[in-house]
Amino acid sequence: MAHLRRQQAQWQLEAGVFTHAREGIMITDPQGRIVDVNAAFERLTGYTRQELVGHSPRLLDSGQHPPAYFEHQWQELKQTGLWQGEVWDRHKGGSLIATQQTISAVRDAAGRVTHFISLMSDITRLKDQERRLEHTAHYDALTGLPNRVLLADRLRQALALAPRRGLRVAVVYLDLDGFKAVNDAHGHEVGDRLLVGLANRMHQALREGDTLARLGGDEFVAVLQDLPDAHACEPLLQRLLWAASLPYDVGELTLQVSASLGVTLYPQDEEVDSDQLLRQADQAMYAAKLQGKNRYVVFDAVRDRALRGHIASVEGMRQALGRHEMVLHYQPQVNLRTGEVVGLEALVRWQHPERGLLAPAEFLPAVHDHPLECSLGQWVLESVVAQRAAWHRQGVRLPISVNISARHLQQPGFIDDLQNLLGQYPDLNPADLVLEVLESSALEDLLGVSRIMADGERRGFCFALDDFGTGYSTLTYLKRLPVAKLKIDQSFVRNLLEDPDDLAILQGVIGLAQAFGREVVAEGVETEAHGSALLWLGCDVAQGYGIAHPMPAEAVAGWTREWRAPRAWWTKDAGPSGFTA
Repeated sequence: MAHLRRQQAQWQLEAGVFTHAREGIMITDPQGRIVDVNAAFERLTGYTRQELVGHSPRLLDSGQHPPAYFEHQWQELKQTGLWQGEVWDRHKGGSLIATQQTISAVRDAAGRVTHFISLMSDITRLKDQERRLEHTAHYDALTGLPNRVLLADRLRQALALAPRRGLRVAVVYLDLDGFKAVNDAHGHEVGDRLLVGLANRMHQALREGDTLARLGGDEFVAVLQDLPDAHACEPLLQRLLWAASLPYDVGELTLQVSASLGVTLYPQDEEVDSDQLLRQADQAMYAAKLQGKNRYVVFDAVRDRALRGHIASVEGMRQALGRHEMVLHYQPQVNLRTGEVVGLEALVRWQHPERGLLAPAEFLPAVHDHPLECSLGQWVLESVVAQRAAWHRQGVRLPISVNISARHLQQPGFIDDLQNLLGQYPDLNPADLVLEVLESSALEDLLGVSRIMADGERRGFCFALDDFGTGYSTLTYLKRLPVAKLKIDQSFVRNLLEDPDDLAILQGVIGLAQAFGREVVAEGVETEAHGSALLWLGCDVAQGYGIAHPMPAEAVAGWTREWRAPRAWWTKDAGPSGFTA
């Protein structure tokens, strides 16, 4: 009797829990038919107990889950007797309900399943809050467009899909022209309303699969997917420009701005990531601003690679200077008629740690008209002056020619600095240096260069016009430049034996120099015949591989002692074979 009373009390307790529990409780038989539900379940679903008992829980199906979701649920229940998870159900009134469910199997003494009990909690408000937070995290609060976070995700997806599909992606960086003036004139509230209107209009100008995101302020980024070729984005770009530039009414105001677009395409010849693409598009957008706004500019990847290569080359040279990798070699200049060594030209080389000894043509173009050109030039001057002083003590007293860029020459105080440098070596004087300036660069600023040369000439420095004949000198220019020497470019000397035009040019240049009282130095003497021809033309001083290759400083003294000119150059009135005087 006592046992029966305890059993009845247990049943009453369980019935009370079932009836008064705040969670919805549903009991089903092993076939999944509803046996009973509590009052909380009725409130949660909108159905009465009578409407539910005997039916399948599929009555609540919202259509939000694929069939595989419930197949997995039943599979887990059969294997473990327990399943927990979130389920979207449909209220009797048609609205969606998010529930957290725990389903447990009830077994008899023999271990057979007799019932399933499902406990359900309403988490709809929690899911709505999560959705709002997710929207805030991924969408711009003002315009409702994707923000930076969602843009990054969509851009990554687009880049991953493009190569598989054999299609292209365009990344468009868009900045509104004139928007700041609207904000300043009419206030931020008007500016915000204009932004919202233009954002909607530009979004509608794109295709369904494209993305328009707002980065902040008046900056937007569009991701245009599935483009068959580079030109396929052009109609979309025109539509964006049109959408941004149409007048827009804000209250009684009619406002109008425009847009500058920078465009870059993917894939490229080099591997690039999403951040690099955004930087490229941003760079192109600024180019569009500079070109007049209200237009688009496509990023030039080839030009950018060249620019990055140039920057890397300049930085490599900067480091090379700091690591003392630059060296000077010296090429002798001789009097062809007497055989006397009359000078040296200092030529810079780069002792590259990986590529070996590099000639000037392999690195100097990178620093043309760059500030580093002046730093390198100053190092050359200081090194040459120190070497000239050392040779002076050894009895080698030859003038040294140094190439000076026009940019270096026109640095404020160049002549003063050079004079101070020479002043550190009492045995030297300005005549020990010959400053060679390229003809073409000298003529870019004839007046400025001629003034500096004149100042240097008054102080005893000697100037030469290098690569003479390759520029566009006139008699007037030659008269105005205070140069003592003209160096004939090697391109004329190299072919003078085969090309009558080069021979004629040489005759003219040498005659012109003699008429103006300028000494002529010929470059590019590679054979004995070249020297004979130059003598016949009236040019006595020359340099070139036929005389000597540029050599390290330590080899100069020995070479000058051993040098002997070819016998043919000593013969009076000698001329090259086939020439007639």
